[in-house]
Amino acid sequence: MAKTPLMQVKVYAPFKTYFDGPAASLSAVNKTGPFDILAGHHNFMSLLVPCTITVRVPKKPDFQMQAQQGVMHVKADKVTVFLDV
Repeated sequence: MAKTPLMQVKVYAPFKTYFDGPAASLSAVNKTGPFDILAGHHNFMSLLVPCTITVRVPKKPDFQMQAQQGVMHVKADKVTVFLDV
């Protein structure tokens, strides 16, 4: 069975880290609509609108949290989401 490619994901705010670890995908919403980030995604930067951020980790429950706004940066299988919650 093929191993799911993973990326490093960090979701945090000024005084708290909500998620920091490997993940198979991340889903969020920007002004153009919902989107997913997978390992191997091109470099990407986006402003997030109010949404549920979902981080999927193989063999574990999904991590989900509500976000009011934030900035997402994707580069070289590293996803950083800085929230203003």
